[in-house]
Amino acid sequence: MTVQPASFPSATTSLPKWRVRPGLLPYPEAVAAMEARACAIAAGKAEEMVWLVEHPPIYTAGTSAAEADLLEARFPVFKTARGGQFTYHGPGQRVVYPILDLKRRKPDVRAFVRDLEEWLIGALATLGVKGERRDGRVGIWVAGADGSEDKIAAIGVRIRHWVTFHGVALNVAPDLSHFSGIVPCGVRGHGVTSLANLGLSLSMTEADTALKGAFQTVFGPVEG
Repeated sequence: MTVQPASFPSATTSLPKWRVRPGLLPYPEAVAAMEARACAIAAGKAEEMVWLVEHPPIYTAGTSAAEADLLEARFPVFKTARGGQFTYHGPGQRVVYPILDLKRRKPDVRAFVRDLEEWLIGALATLGVKGERRDGRVGIWVAGADGSEDKIAAIGVRIRHWVTFHGVALNVAPDLSHFSGIVPCGVRGHGVTSLANLGLSLSMTEADTALKGAFQTVFGPVEG
């Protein structure tokens, strides 16, 4: 993908802050912090931020979630304003919340989602994994030699006043059995996988390095 210069912040604006939050962050705290930051950015009172977190085991239901896709409430379930359906978050999964001002970049929702996909595909390529899009299926997929297809990264965003929040989740080394309580993203007939399940024993810091490099290729430089 060729990144258009118009997608980058102008030279007169501050760079997005790249911030890694250690430990497991309760989901309601994350949502409250994202909401506050997004409002401050929209009001011109804060800088953009890319926030990397991990959550305790939870399920979240997006605006399109179907109750039938919650098979077993093994963990707390949170309704959320992001797009999409049911997904799982938990330890070993890197959740990234890009809180960006699309008015400064490119006010195009579809282009932003495609850029998120390109970012994840680029990060996976850095790690030697071929991530792919699939028509009609949100997220990034890995094809197996036997013809199977498993999701390795999920995408679910919200945009308000052209400021983005919520974001993406990359399966580094989560407990994949935890996904069994839901139909992930409402997609039946396909599974989920992780970098660890593909034989890549990586620390979260190593995964973050790949994510940071690919983010800067697609969205431009960051600070931190």
